[in-house]
Amino acid sequence: MPETLRIALAQINPEVGGVRRNLEIIRGARATAARLGADLVVAPEFAIGGYPPEDLVRKPAFVAACEAALAELAADTADGGPGVIVGGPWQDGRRLHNAAYVMDAGAIIARRAKHELPNYGVFDEKRVFDPGPAPGPVVFRGFRLGLMTCEDWWFPAVSETLAESGAEMLLSINGSPYEADKHEYRVQLGIRRVVETGLAFVFAALVGGQDELVFDGASFVLNPDRSHAVQLPHFAEAVTLTEWTRQGERLVCTPHPLPPEPARLDLIYRSLMTGLADYVRKNGFPGVILGLSGGIDSALSAAVAADALGPDHVRSFMLPSPYTSRDSLDDAAACARLLGISCETVPITPAMGAFAEMLAPLFTDRPPDITEENIQSRARGLVLMAISNKFGSMLLTTGNKSEMSVGYATLYGDMCGGYSVLKDVYKTTVFALARWRNANRPPGARGPEGKVMPERVITKPPTAELKPNQTDQDTLPPYEVLDAILAGLVEGEQSVDAMVAAGHDRATVLRVWRMLDRAEYKRRQAPPGVKITQRAFGRDRRYPITNGFTSLIA
Repeated sequence: MPETLRIALAQINPEVGGVRRNLEIIRGARATAARLGADLVVAPEFAIGGYPPEDLVRKPAFVAACEAALAELAADTADGGPGVIVGGPWQDGRRLHNAAYVMDAGAIIARRAKHELPNYGVFDEKRVFDPGPAPGPVVFRGFRLGLMTCEDWWFPAVSETLAESGAEMLLSINGSPYEADKHEYRVQLGIRRVVETGLAFVFAALVGGQDELVFDGASFVLNPDRSHAVQLPHFAEAVTLTEWTRQGERLVCTPHPLPPEPARLDLIYRSLMTGLADYVRKNGFPGVILGLSGGIDSALSAAVAADALGPDHVRSFMLPSPYTSRDSLDDAAACARLLGISCETVPITPAMGAFAEMLAPLFTDRPPDITEENIQSRARGLVLMAISNKFGSMLLTTGNKSEMSVGYATLYGDMCGGYSVLKDVYKTTVFALARWRNANRPPGARGPEGKVMPERVITKPPTAELKPNQTDQDTLPPYEVLDAILAGLVEGEQSVDAMVAAGHDRATVLRVWRMLDRAEYKRRQAPPGVKITQRAFGRDRRYPITNGFTSLIA
Protein backbone atom coordinates (compact mmCIF):
# COMPACT_ATOMS: atom_id res chain seq x y z
CA MET A 1 0.00 0.00 0.00
CA PRO A 2 1.50 3.42 -0.97
CA GLU A 3 2.36 5.76 1.88
CA THR A 4 2.87 9.09 0.08
CA LEU A 5 0.75 11.11 -2.34
CA ARG A 6 1.63 14.33 -4.15
CA ILE A 7 -1.36 16.52 -5.01
CA ALA A 8 -1.03 19.69 -7.10
CA LEU A 9 -3.76 22.27 -6.51
CA ALA A 10 -4.50 24.07 -9.79
CA GLN A 11 -6.01 27.46 -8.99
CA ILE A 12 -7.03 28.50 -12.49
CA ASN A 13 -9.18 31.08 -14.29
CA PRO A 14 -11.50 29.38 -16.80
CA GLU A 15 -14.03 31.16 -19.00
CA VAL A 16 -17.73 30.32 -19.02
CA GLY A 17 -18.47 28.69 -22.34
CA GLY A 18 -14.80 28.63 -23.41
CA VAL A 19 -14.60 24.84 -23.36
CA ARG A 20 -11.58 24.42 -25.67
CA ARG A 21 -9.69 27.24 -23.96
CA ASN A 22 -10.48 25.76 -20.56
CA LEU A 23 -9.25 22.35 -21.69
CA GLU A 24 -5.91 23.88 -22.68
CA ILE A 25 -5.68 25.75 -19.35
CA ILE A 26 -6.21 22.49 -17.46
CA ARG A 27 -3.71 20.71 -19.69
CA GLY A 28 -1.20 23.47 -18.95
CA ALA A 29 -1.80 23.08 -15.22
CA ARG A 30 -1.34 19.32 -15.54
CA ALA A 31 1.95 19.80 -17.41
CA THR A 32 3.16 22.08 -14.60
CA ALA A 33 2.04 19.53 -12.02
CA ALA A 34 3.95 16.81 -13.86
CA ARG A 35 7.14 18.88 -13.74
CA LEU A 36 6.61 19.27 -9.99
CA GLY A 37 6.35 15.50 -9.61
CA ALA A 38 2.64 15.37 -8.78
CA ASP A 39 0.61 12.18 -8.74
CA LEU A 40 -2.67 14.08 -9.00
CA VAL A 41 -3.72 17.56 -10.13
CA VAL A 42 -6.97 19.04 -8.79
CA ALA A 43 -8.83 21.68 -10.83
CA PRO A 44 -11.87 23.61 -9.53
CA GLU A 45 -15.61 23.17 -9.79
CA PHE A 46 -17.01 23.08 -13.34
CA ALA A 47 -13.62 24.22 -14.66
CA ILE A 48 -14.13 22.53 -18.02
CA GLY A 49 -17.15 24.71 -18.84
CA GLY A 50 -16.56 27.73 -16.60
CA TYR A 51 -18.57 28.60 -13.51
CA PRO A 52 -21.38 29.45 -13.03
CA PRO A 53 -22.74 28.22 -16.36
CA GLU A 54 -26.32 29.29 -15.54
CA ASP A 55 -28.76 28.36 -18.32
CA LEU A 56 -25.92 27.57 -20.70
CA VAL A 57 -26.11 24.02 -19.35
CA ARG A 58 -29.62 23.75 -20.78
CA LYS A 59 -28.02 23.65 -24.23
CA PRO A 60 -27.29 20.00 -25.13
CA ALA A 61 -24.50 21.16 -27.47
CA PHE A 62 -22.67 22.81 -24.55
CA VAL A 63 -22.96 19.74 -22.34
CA ALA A 64 -21.77 17.55 -25.22
CA ALA A 65 -18.78 19.83 -25.83
CA CYS A 66 -17.84 19.66 -22.14
CA GLU A 67 -18.13 15.87 -22.06
CA ALA A 68 -16.02 15.55 -25.22
CA ALA A 69 -13.32 17.75 -23.69
CA LEU A 70 -13.42 15.70 -20.49
CA ALA A 71 -12.94 12.54 -22.54
CA GLU A 72 -9.88 14.10 -24.21
CA LEU A 73 -8.47 15.09 -20.85
CA ALA A 74 -9.00 11.59 -19.51
CA ALA A 75 -7.20 10.15 -22.54
CA ASP A 76 -4.23 12.42 -21.78
CA THR A 77 -3.68 10.58 -18.50
CA ALA A 78 -2.60 7.47 -20.40
CA ASP A 79 0.87 9.06 -20.60
CA GLY A 80 1.71 7.91 -17.07
CA GLY A 81 1.66 11.46 -15.68
CA PRO A 82 -0.60 12.90 -13.00
CA GLY A 83 -4.21 11.88 -12.67
CA VAL A 84 -6.81 14.65 -12.78
CA ILE A 85 -9.78 15.72 -10.69
CA VAL A 86 -11.89 18.37 -12.42
CA GLY A 87 -15.46 19.65 -12.36
CA GLY A 88 -17.93 19.49 -15.25
CA PRO A 89 -21.42 18.41 -16.31
CA TRP A 90 -22.52 14.79 -16.15
CA GLN A 91 -25.52 13.80 -18.23
CA ASP A 92 -26.75 10.64 -16.49
CA GLY A 93 -29.77 9.60 -18.49
CA ARG A 94 -32.36 12.32 -18.02
CA ARG A 95 -30.55 13.75 -15.00
CA LEU A 96 -27.89 16.45 -15.34
CA HIS A 97 -25.36 16.74 -12.54
CA ASN A 98 -22.70 19.24 -11.51
CA ALA A 99 -19.99 16.63 -11.03
CA ALA A 100 -16.41 15.98 -10.05
CA TYR A 101 -14.54 13.72 -12.48
CA VAL A 102 -11.58 11.55 -11.50
CA MET A 103 -9.25 10.55 -14.36
CA ASP A 104 -6.25 8.23 -14.44
CA ALA A 105 -4.51 5.77 -16.75
CA GLY A 106 -6.36 7.06 -19.80
CA ALA A 107 -9.89 6.76 -18.43
CA ILE A 108 -12.54 8.38 -16.25
CA ILE A 109 -12.27 6.14 -13.20
CA ALA A 110 -14.99 7.80 -11.10
CA ARG A 111 -17.59 10.55 -11.00
CA ARG A 112 -19.20 12.14 -7.98
CA ALA A 113 -22.32 14.26 -8.46
CA LYS A 114 -22.80 17.33 -6.29
CA HIS A 115 -25.22 16.40 -3.51
CA GLU A 116 -26.06 19.80 -1.97
CA LEU A 117 -27.27 22.25 -4.63
CA PRO A 118 -27.22 25.90 -3.51
CA ASN A 119 -30.36 27.85 -4.21
CA TYR A 120 -29.88 31.21 -2.47
CA GLY A 121 -28.15 34.51 -3.07
CA VAL A 122 -26.34 34.35 -6.41
CA PHE A 123 -26.97 30.62 -6.79
CA ASP A 124 -29.93 28.86 -8.40
CA GLU A 125 -28.43 25.47 -9.23
CA LYS A 126 -31.68 23.63 -8.53
CA ARG A 127 -33.03 25.19 -11.72
CA VAL A 128 -30.43 23.53 -13.92
CA PHE A 129 -28.91 20.57 -12.05
CA ASP A 130 -30.16 17.43 -10.36
CA PRO A 131 -28.64 16.45 -7.00
CA GLY A 132 -26.61 13.26 -6.69
CA PRO A 133 -26.66 10.81 -3.80
CA ALA A 134 -24.43 11.35 -0.78
CA PRO A 135 -21.00 10.39 -2.16
CA GLY A 136 -18.65 7.68 -0.98
CA PRO A 137 -14.85 7.92 -1.16
CA VAL A 138 -12.98 7.65 -4.48
CA VAL A 139 -10.02 5.28 -4.62
CA PHE A 140 -7.08 6.89 -6.43
CA ARG A 141 -3.82 4.92 -6.63
CA GLY A 142 -4.55 3.22 -3.34
CA PHE A 143 -5.77 6.30 -1.43
CA ARG A 144 -9.40 6.86 -0.39
CA LEU A 145 -10.27 10.48 -1.18
CA GLY A 146 -13.41 12.09 0.21
CA LEU A 147 -14.34 14.11 -2.87
CA MET A 148 -16.92 16.90 -2.64
CA THR A 149 -18.10 19.76 -4.83
CA CYS A 150 -18.38 23.17 -3.17
CA GLU A 151 -21.74 23.31 -1.35
CA ASP A 152 -21.23 19.71 -0.19
CA TRP A 153 -18.72 20.84 2.43
CA TRP A 154 -20.71 23.81 3.73
CA PHE A 155 -22.92 21.38 5.67
CA PRO A 156 -21.67 18.51 7.85
CA ALA A 157 -23.69 15.62 6.38
CA VAL A 158 -21.56 14.88 3.30
CA SER A 159 -18.26 15.17 5.16
CA GLU A 160 -19.50 12.87 7.91
CA THR A 161 -20.75 10.34 5.34
CA LEU A 162 -17.36 10.31 3.65
CA ALA A 163 -15.53 9.89 6.95
CA GLU A 164 -17.83 7.07 8.06
CA SER A 165 -17.32 5.27 4.75
CA GLY A 166 -13.54 5.26 5.02
CA ALA A 167 -12.20 8.47 3.45
CA GLU A 168 -8.63 9.32 4.44
CA MET A 169 -8.99 13.06 3.64
CA LEU A 170 -11.64 15.55 2.52
CA LEU A 171 -11.08 17.29 -0.82
CA SER A 172 -13.52 19.92 -2.12
CA ILE A 173 -13.43 21.51 -5.58
CA ASN A 174 -15.04 24.93 -5.46
CA GLY A 175 -16.61 27.81 -7.35
CA SER A 176 -17.04 30.03 -4.29
CA PRO A 177 -17.45 33.74 -5.11
CA TYR A 178 -15.59 36.41 -3.19
CA GLU A 179 -17.20 38.50 -0.49
CA ALA A 180 -15.36 40.73 1.95
CA ASP A 181 -14.23 38.67 4.97
CA LYS A 182 -15.36 35.39 3.39
CA HIS A 183 -11.91 33.75 3.37
CA GLU A 184 -11.68 33.79 7.15
CA TYR A 185 -15.16 32.29 7.35
CA ARG A 186 -14.20 29.54 4.91
CA VAL A 187 -11.16 28.62 6.99
CA GLN A 188 -13.19 28.53 10.19
CA LEU A 189 -15.84 26.38 8.49
CA GLY A 190 -13.12 24.06 7.22
CA ILE A 191 -11.85 23.67 10.78
CA ARG A 192 -15.34 22.56 11.80
CA ARG A 193 -15.29 19.82 9.17
CA VAL A 194 -11.85 18.73 10.40
CA VAL A 195 -13.03 18.61 14.02
CA GLU A 196 -16.16 16.66 13.07
CA THR A 197 -14.35 14.06 10.97
CA GLY A 198 -10.75 13.99 12.19
CA LEU A 199 -9.63 14.27 8.56
CA ALA A 200 -7.53 16.84 6.69
CA PHE A 201 -9.47 19.24 4.49
CA VAL A 202 -8.51 20.67 1.09
CA PHE A 203 -10.30 23.69 -0.41
CA ALA A 204 -9.40 23.94 -4.13
CA ALA A 205 -10.87 27.06 -5.70
CA LEU A 206 -11.46 29.07 -8.85
CA VAL A 207 -9.93 32.48 -9.45
CA GLY A 208 -11.08 35.24 -11.83
CA GLY A 209 -14.11 37.27 -12.79
CA GLN A 210 -17.40 36.18 -14.36
CA ASP A 211 -19.91 38.95 -14.99
CA GLU A 212 -20.80 40.26 -11.50
CA LEU A 213 -19.02 37.50 -9.60
CA VAL A 214 -15.35 37.45 -8.68
CA PHE A 215 -13.54 34.34 -7.47
CA ASP A 216 -10.62 34.98 -5.16
CA GLY A 217 -8.87 31.61 -5.24
CA ALA A 218 -7.14 31.48 -1.86
CA SER A 219 -7.17 27.67 -1.86
CA PHE A 220 -5.96 26.15 1.39
CA VAL A 221 -5.21 22.94 3.28
CA LEU A 222 -6.03 22.15 6.91
CA ASN A 223 -4.37 19.20 8.62
CA PRO A 224 -6.16 16.75 10.94
CA ASP A 225 -4.82 18.69 13.93
CA ARG A 226 -6.65 21.81 12.55
CA SER A 227 -3.39 23.54 11.64
CA HIS A 228 -3.32 25.68 8.51
CA ALA A 229 -0.82 23.75 6.40
CA VAL A 230 -0.96 25.43 2.96
CA GLN A 231 -2.29 28.73 1.65
CA LEU A 232 -2.44 29.66 -2.04
CA PRO A 233 -2.51 33.33 -3.11
CA HIS A 234 -5.59 35.52 -3.34
CA PHE A 235 -6.64 36.69 -6.81
CA ALA A 236 -3.82 34.95 -8.66
CA GLU A 237 -3.50 31.76 -10.67
CA ALA A 238 -1.18 29.15 -9.19
CA VAL A 239 -0.25 25.48 -9.37
CA THR A 240 1.02 24.43 -5.94
CA LEU A 241 2.34 20.99 -4.97
CA THR A 242 1.27 19.50 -1.65
CA GLU A 243 2.86 16.37 -0.20
CA TRP A 244 0.88 13.88 1.86
CA THR A 245 1.85 10.91 4.04
CA ARG A 246 -0.40 8.23 5.43
CA GLN A 247 -0.53 8.23 9.23
CA GLY A 248 -2.80 5.45 10.40
CA GLU A 249 -6.16 5.84 8.66
CA ARG A 250 -5.72 9.43 7.57
CA LEU A 251 -3.50 11.55 5.35
CA VAL A 252 -1.38 14.41 6.67
CA CYS A 253 0.01 17.28 4.55
CA THR A 254 3.58 18.55 4.92
CA PRO A 255 3.18 22.22 5.95
CA HIS A 256 4.29 25.12 3.74
CA PRO A 257 5.43 28.52 5.06
CA LEU A 258 2.25 30.62 5.20
CA PRO A 259 2.18 34.03 3.50
CA PRO A 260 0.95 37.06 5.47
CA GLU A 261 -2.79 37.59 5.23
CA PRO A 262 -3.58 40.62 2.99
CA ALA A 263 -5.41 43.58 4.48
CA ARG A 264 -9.19 43.75 4.01
CA LEU A 265 -9.06 46.84 1.78
CA ASP A 266 -6.30 45.23 -0.28
CA LEU A 267 -8.57 42.26 -1.04
CA ILE A 268 -11.58 44.44 -1.82
CA TYR A 269 -9.50 46.56 -4.18
CA ARG A 270 -8.08 43.48 -5.91
CA SER A 271 -11.58 42.06 -6.29
CA LEU A 272 -12.57 45.20 -8.21
CA MET A 273 -9.45 44.92 -10.38
CA THR A 274 -10.04 41.25 -11.12
CA GLY A 275 -13.72 41.68 -11.95
CA LEU A 276 -13.06 44.54 -14.34
CA ALA A 277 -9.98 43.00 -15.98
CA ASP A 278 -11.73 39.72 -16.75
CA TYR A 279 -14.95 41.38 -17.92
CA VAL A 280 -12.99 43.49 -20.40
CA ARG A 281 -10.66 40.66 -21.50
CA LYS A 282 -13.21 37.86 -21.76
CA ASN A 283 -15.67 40.05 -23.68
CA GLY A 284 -13.02 41.26 -26.10
CA PHE A 285 -13.01 45.01 -25.42
CA PRO A 286 -9.78 46.88 -26.31
CA GLY A 287 -10.04 49.04 -23.21
CA VAL A 288 -12.36 51.37 -21.32
CA ILE A 289 -13.41 55.00 -21.26
CA LEU A 290 -14.95 56.99 -18.41
CA GLY A 291 -15.91 60.48 -17.45
CA LEU A 292 -13.65 62.17 -14.89
CA SER A 293 -15.60 64.68 -12.83
CA GLY A 294 -12.98 65.60 -10.27
CA GLY A 295 -14.95 63.63 -7.66
CA ILE A 296 -13.88 60.61 -5.69
CA ASP A 297 -16.06 57.98 -7.43
CA SER A 298 -14.69 58.62 -10.91
CA ALA A 299 -11.17 59.01 -9.53
CA LEU A 300 -11.32 55.61 -7.80
CA SER A 301 -12.93 53.98 -10.85
CA ALA A 302 -10.12 55.35 -13.02
CA ALA A 303 -7.50 54.06 -10.58
CA VAL A 304 -9.01 50.56 -10.58
CA ALA A 305 -9.16 50.61 -14.37
CA ALA A 306 -5.54 51.70 -14.75
CA ASP A 307 -4.42 49.05 -12.26
CA ALA A 308 -6.55 46.33 -13.88
CA LEU A 309 -5.88 47.08 -17.55
CA GLY A 310 -2.84 49.34 -17.69
CA PRO A 311 -2.97 53.13 -18.25
CA ASP A 312 -2.69 52.75 -22.04
CA HIS A 313 -6.08 51.01 -22.08
CA VAL A 314 -7.93 53.74 -20.16
CA ARG A 315 -9.17 56.94 -21.77
CA SER A 316 -10.85 59.63 -19.68
CA PHE A 317 -12.95 62.67 -20.51
CA MET A 318 -13.88 65.84 -18.67
CA LEU A 319 -17.36 67.02 -19.63
CA PRO A 320 -17.73 70.45 -18.00
CA SER A 321 -20.94 72.45 -17.72
CA PRO A 322 -21.35 76.04 -16.53
CA TYR A 323 -21.65 74.62 -12.99
CA THR A 324 -18.35 72.73 -13.06
CA SER A 325 -15.88 74.35 -10.69
CA ARG A 326 -12.26 75.15 -11.49
CA ASP A 327 -11.29 72.86 -8.62
CA SER A 328 -13.10 69.94 -10.23
CA LEU A 329 -11.37 70.49 -13.57
CA ASP A 330 -7.99 70.74 -11.87
CA ASP A 331 -8.62 67.65 -9.76
CA ALA A 332 -9.76 65.58 -12.74
CA ALA A 333 -6.70 66.60 -14.74
CA ALA A 334 -4.44 65.82 -11.77
CA CYS A 335 -5.97 62.34 -11.41
CA ALA A 336 -5.28 61.63 -15.06
CA ARG A 337 -1.67 62.82 -14.76
CA LEU A 338 -1.02 60.76 -11.62
CA LEU A 339 -2.45 57.63 -13.25
CA GLY A 340 -0.79 58.20 -16.61
CA ILE A 341 -4.08 57.97 -18.51
CA SER A 342 -5.21 60.21 -21.34
CA CYS A 343 -7.68 62.97 -20.56
CA GLU A 344 -9.64 65.07 -23.07
CA THR A 345 -12.26 67.78 -22.61
CA VAL A 346 -15.70 67.88 -24.28
CA PRO A 347 -17.85 70.74 -22.89
CA ILE A 348 -21.57 69.97 -22.72
CA THR A 349 -22.72 73.61 -22.65
CA PRO A 350 -23.72 73.55 -26.35
CA ALA A 351 -25.84 70.44 -25.76
CA MET A 352 -27.53 72.06 -22.76
CA GLY A 353 -28.37 75.08 -24.91
CA ALA A 354 -29.71 72.92 -27.71
CA PHE A 355 -31.96 70.94 -25.40
CA ALA A 356 -33.19 74.13 -23.71
CA GLU A 357 -34.12 75.58 -27.12
CA MET A 358 -35.77 72.34 -28.29
CA LEU A 359 -37.87 71.98 -25.14
CA ALA A 360 -38.70 75.64 -24.55
CA PRO A 361 -42.10 75.46 -26.30
CA LEU A 362 -43.09 72.55 -24.07
CA PHE A 363 -41.65 73.92 -20.82
CA THR A 364 -43.10 77.41 -21.10
CA ASP A 365 -43.91 78.99 -17.70
CA ARG A 366 -42.37 76.06 -15.82
CA PRO A 367 -39.33 76.94 -13.70
CA PRO A 368 -36.08 74.94 -13.99
CA ASP A 369 -35.97 71.92 -11.72
CA ILE A 370 -34.44 68.44 -11.59
CA THR A 371 -35.41 68.00 -15.25
CA GLU A 372 -32.66 70.37 -16.36
CA GLU A 373 -30.19 68.74 -13.96
CA ASN A 374 -30.92 65.35 -15.49
CA ILE A 375 -30.51 66.74 -19.01
CA GLN A 376 -26.92 67.63 -18.11
CA SER A 377 -26.24 64.11 -16.89
CA ARG A 378 -27.89 62.61 -19.98
CA ALA A 379 -25.89 64.88 -22.27
CA ARG A 380 -22.74 63.51 -20.68
CA GLY A 381 -24.02 59.96 -21.06
CA LEU A 382 -24.81 60.57 -24.73
CA VAL A 383 -21.33 61.95 -25.42
CA LEU A 384 -19.57 59.11 -23.62
CA MET A 385 -21.67 56.43 -25.31
CA ALA A 386 -20.96 58.02 -28.70
CA ILE A 387 -17.22 57.85 -28.00
CA SER A 388 -17.58 54.25 -26.86
CA ASN A 389 -19.49 53.34 -30.03
CA LYS A 390 -17.00 55.10 -32.30
CA PHE A 391 -13.82 53.64 -30.81
CA GLY A 392 -15.03 50.32 -29.38
CA SER A 393 -13.85 50.77 -25.80
CA MET A 394 -16.36 50.00 -23.06
CA LEU A 395 -17.81 52.86 -21.02
CA LEU A 396 -17.48 52.52 -17.26
CA THR A 397 -20.20 53.96 -15.08
CA THR A 398 -18.81 55.32 -11.84
CA GLY A 399 -21.71 55.34 -9.33
CA ASN A 400 -21.48 53.61 -5.97
CA LYS A 401 -23.82 51.40 -3.93
CA SER A 402 -24.98 54.20 -1.63
CA GLU A 403 -26.21 56.24 -4.60
CA MET A 404 -27.82 53.30 -6.38
CA SER A 405 -29.52 52.20 -3.17
CA VAL A 406 -31.51 55.40 -2.92
CA GLY A 407 -31.81 56.27 -6.61
CA TYR A 408 -29.35 59.18 -6.49
CA ALA A 409 -28.45 58.58 -10.14
CA THR A 410 -29.86 59.52 -13.54
CA LEU A 411 -31.24 56.86 -15.86
CA TYR A 412 -29.60 57.16 -19.29
CA GLY A 413 -27.21 59.70 -17.76
CA ASP A 414 -24.53 58.83 -15.22
CA MET A 415 -25.94 55.28 -15.24
CA CYS A 416 -24.84 54.82 -18.87
CA GLY A 417 -22.13 52.23 -19.35
CA GLY A 418 -21.26 48.59 -19.76
CA TYR A 419 -19.82 47.92 -16.31
CA SER A 420 -19.89 49.52 -12.88
CA VAL A 421 -16.71 49.05 -10.87
CA LEU A 422 -18.19 50.48 -7.65
CA LYS A 423 -21.70 49.02 -7.97
CA ASP A 424 -21.45 47.09 -4.66
CA VAL A 425 -19.18 49.56 -2.83
CA TYR A 426 -20.74 51.89 -0.28
CA LYS A 427 -19.54 55.51 -0.30
CA THR A 428 -17.77 55.20 3.05
CA THR A 429 -15.82 52.25 1.61
CA VAL A 430 -15.06 54.35 -1.49
CA PHE A 431 -13.33 56.88 0.76
CA ALA A 432 -11.40 54.13 2.57
CA LEU A 433 -10.30 52.50 -0.69
CA ALA A 434 -9.14 55.82 -2.12
CA ARG A 435 -7.00 56.51 0.94
CA TRP A 436 -5.67 52.94 0.85
CA ARG A 437 -4.72 53.12 -2.84
CA ASN A 438 -2.96 56.45 -2.36
CA ALA A 439 -0.74 54.70 0.18
CA ASN A 440 -0.44 51.24 -1.44
CA ARG A 441 -0.01 49.61 -4.83
CA PRO A 442 -1.73 46.20 -4.85
CA PRO A 443 -0.05 43.03 -6.20
CA GLY A 444 -0.60 42.65 -9.91
CA ALA A 445 -1.45 46.33 -10.44
CA ARG A 446 -0.49 47.81 -13.82
CA GLY A 447 -0.94 51.37 -12.64
CA PRO A 448 1.72 53.58 -11.10
CA GLU A 449 3.33 53.54 -7.69
CA GLY A 450 2.41 56.32 -5.30
CA LYS A 451 -0.61 58.60 -5.10
CA VAL A 452 -3.28 58.21 -7.75
CA MET A 453 -5.48 61.17 -6.80
CA PRO A 454 -5.02 64.53 -5.07
CA GLU A 455 -5.90 64.66 -1.39
CA ARG A 456 -8.58 67.25 -2.15
CA VAL A 457 -10.55 64.66 -4.15
CA ILE A 458 -10.90 62.65 -0.94
CA THR A 459 -11.55 65.50 1.49
CA LYS A 460 -13.89 67.85 -0.38
CA PRO A 461 -17.69 67.46 0.00
CA PRO A 462 -19.12 65.19 -2.72
CA THR A 463 -21.21 66.99 -5.32
CA ALA A 464 -22.94 66.26 -8.63
CA GLU A 465 -22.38 69.90 -9.72
CA LEU A 466 -25.66 70.07 -11.61
CA LYS A 467 -26.62 73.41 -10.08
CA PRO A 468 -24.82 76.16 -8.14
CA ASN A 469 -23.35 75.25 -4.71
CA GLN A 470 -24.80 71.73 -4.80
CA THR A 471 -23.60 68.94 -2.48
CA ASP A 472 -24.81 65.36 -2.07
CA GLN A 473 -25.90 66.12 1.47
CA ASP A 474 -28.50 68.57 0.16
CA THR A 475 -30.45 65.45 -0.86
CA LEU A 476 -29.04 62.60 1.22
CA PRO A 477 -28.19 62.03 4.88
CA PRO A 478 -24.47 62.15 5.69
CA TYR A 479 -22.87 59.10 4.10
CA GLU A 480 -21.75 57.58 7.40
CA VAL A 481 -25.40 57.68 8.54
CA LEU A 482 -26.82 56.60 5.17
CA ASP A 483 -24.44 53.66 4.79
CA ALA A 484 -25.09 52.35 8.28
CA ILE A 485 -28.84 52.40 7.64
CA LEU A 486 -28.44 50.82 4.20
CA ALA A 487 -26.28 48.02 5.61
CA GLY A 488 -29.07 47.22 8.03
CA LEU A 489 -31.85 47.39 5.44
CA VAL A 490 -30.04 45.71 2.54
CA GLU A 491 -27.57 43.21 3.98
CA GLY A 492 -29.41 42.69 7.26
CA GLU A 493 -33.04 42.91 6.03
CA GLN A 494 -33.77 44.75 9.27
CA SER A 495 -37.13 46.33 9.98
CA VAL A 496 -37.57 50.04 10.63
CA ASP A 497 -38.19 49.32 14.31
CA ALA A 498 -34.99 47.29 14.56
CA MET A 499 -32.99 50.11 12.97
CA VAL A 500 -34.51 52.63 15.36
CA ALA A 501 -33.72 50.32 18.29
CA ALA A 502 -30.12 50.27 17.05
CA GLY A 503 -29.98 54.05 17.55
CA HIS A 504 -31.05 55.54 14.21
CA ASP A 505 -33.54 58.38 13.83
CA ARG A 506 -36.94 56.98 12.79
CA ALA A 507 -37.68 59.71 10.25
CA THR A 508 -34.31 59.20 8.58
CA VAL A 509 -34.73 55.42 8.47
CA LEU A 510 -38.21 55.75 6.95
CA ARG A 511 -36.92 58.19 4.37
CA VAL A 512 -34.08 55.86 3.36
CA TRP A 513 -36.43 52.83 3.36
CA ARG A 514 -38.78 54.55 0.91
CA MET A 515 -35.96 55.76 -1.35
CA LEU A 516 -34.46 52.27 -1.37
CA ASP A 517 -37.64 50.54 -2.49
CA ARG A 518 -38.68 53.23 -4.97
CA ALA A 519 -35.32 53.05 -6.78
CA GLU A 520 -35.71 49.39 -7.76
CA TYR A 521 -36.78 50.35 -11.30
CA LYS A 522 -33.47 52.16 -11.78
CA ARG A 523 -31.40 49.29 -10.45
CA ARG A 524 -33.09 46.88 -12.88
CA GLN A 525 -31.61 49.00 -15.69
CA ALA A 526 -28.15 49.41 -14.21
CA PRO A 527 -25.06 47.76 -15.71
CA PRO A 528 -23.42 44.78 -14.00
CA GLY A 529 -20.68 45.33 -11.46
CA VAL A 530 -18.40 43.54 -9.03
CA LYS A 531 -20.08 41.86 -6.06
CA ILE A 532 -18.17 42.33 -2.78
CA THR A 533 -20.88 42.26 -0.07
CA GLN A 534 -23.25 39.54 1.11
CA ARG A 535 -26.15 41.13 -0.79
CA ALA A 536 -25.35 42.86 -4.05
CA PHE A 537 -28.11 44.43 -6.11
CA GLY A 538 -29.09 42.24 -9.04
CA ARG A 539 -28.22 38.58 -8.52
CA ASP A 540 -28.50 38.68 -4.72
CA ARG A 541 -31.39 41.04 -4.06
CA ARG A 542 -34.39 40.84 -6.39
CA TYR A 543 -37.34 42.94 -5.28
CA PRO A 544 -40.53 43.78 -7.20
CA ILE A 545 -40.61 47.15 -8.93
CA THR A 546 -44.33 47.54 -8.33
CA ASN A 547 -44.31 47.27 -4.56
CA GLY A 548 -47.02 48.59 -2.24
CA PHE A 549 -45.42 47.36 0.97
CA THR A 550 -43.44 50.55 1.57
CA SER A 551 -46.64 52.55 1.88
CA LEU A 552 -47.68 50.33 4.80
CA ILE A 553 -44.62 51.32 6.85
CA ALA A 554 -45.46 54.43 8.86
